[in-house]
Order: sequence, then structure tokens, then C-alpha cells
Amino acid sequence: MSRAGIPLWPLPLAAGLLPLAATLIAFWLSMSAQLIPACNPLLDGCVSISRAARHGLGNHVFRALVLPGALLQAMTWMLCAEWLRRLGARGPSIAWVPVLGCTAGVFFIVYGTFLGTEGETYRWLRRYGVVVYFGFTWLCAAMVASHLGKLRRAGLYVSPLRLDRLITLLLATLGCGIVNRFVATSSATEALRDHVENLCEWYAAAGLTVSFLAFAWLWKSSGFVGRTLLPGSAGE
Repeated sequence: MSRAGIPLWPLPLAAGLLPLAATLIAFWLSMSAQLIPACNPLLDGCVSISRAARHGLGNHVFRALVLPGALLQAMTWMLCAEWLRRLGARGPSIAWVPVLGCTAGVFFIVYGTFLGTEGETYRWLRRYGVVVYFGFTWLCAAMVASHLGKLRRAGLYVSPLRLDRLITLLLATLGCGIVNRFVATSSATEALRDHVENLCEWYAAAGLTVSFLAFAWLWKSSGFVGRTLLPGSAGE
């Protein structure tokens, strides 16, 4: 049997791009059908991602792209542990990356599955599905960034990506979550709460998407490949 390497960097690339495409296409379809106002959600905070993908054709497209995207994200975190070990990282926290990542993927699937449904139970599943997904995905990215920093200080791995920028991105994403929670529990008006929550949701999603694209770049530059056995001649 002979061994052939399969480049794995397309996995986090697709894991980041599929949910992004799902969100943008659903937003455009819902806006074209006049289900949501015509606006720029990154500036106006006019609509949440959930509302943009809740009804009509946009909901079906969103589910069709998000569900496989959630699976690819879970697979990315599973392989991240092996990638870190190949680079020389050690520590018990590495084993937590696949656990948290798979949990995030499951809750992302729950969120996508029940988006557009009605009832208190379904609203609860959607709400906590997205909260756990964002929280655990952020934790996975932060732990991976921490290990990369340790590898750099130990001289075991020099990243082509400036880690301070990745950390800044993750801190900004965390800041969106903190602001969102603070405003949600404050005495702000309902209009202000919706505006801030919508903005935070869009920017947090953008931050996590960029994180997956960054990991795709790092996997490609480090030559991270999977191994498979292919039939060969008896002499190989």
C-alpha cells in the first residue's frame, strides 16, 4: 500500500464560506421578496440574521447551506487537535477543542433546523442553539490561538499570520457578545436593544467566519494533510 497526502485546508475554508453564503443569499432573497427592509445590516442594524433567514425561499436556502456547514465546522475542530499535535503542541486543553467544537456544531444544526418554526419550545431551541454555537466556537478559536502563541514562543512554529491580529479579532468578537448581553439586560429601549443586538450578531458572525478562513490559510501554509491508503503494487 502506498500513502498519499490529501490537503485539508479546503475543509475550514468551506466551513467558513458555507454559512456566509447562506446568510448573504437568504438576506438577499428575503429583501427581494420584501420580507425584510432594504438596508445594510452592518451599518443600520435593521434586521438580525435569524429574521433575514426565517421565511420564504431564503429559509430553505439557509438551511440547505448551514446544515452541511455546521458539520464541516465540527470536523474542522476535530482535526484542529491533530494539527496542533503535529506542530508540537501539548497540553490537556487540546482534547477539549474537538469536544467543544462538536457541541457547537450540534447546536448550530439545532438552530438551523428550527429556524422558521413557531412555538415557545422552538424559540427556546433557536435562542440557545445560537448562543451555545457562538460561545463554544469562540472558545475553540481562542484555545487554538493560545496554543499557536505558545508554539511561536517555543520556536516550534512561525505562523505566516500575525497572531496579534487573530487575537484582536477574537477579542472584538467577544466584545460583541458582552455588549449584546449588557444591552439585553439594561433598561435601554426595545428599539435600541434590537438595533444593538442585530449589529452584534452580524459582526460576531463575521468575526467567526474570518477565523475559519484564517485557519484555512494556516493549514495550507503548514502543509497539513490527511493520509489515506491507496492500492499499490506488491513491491511498494
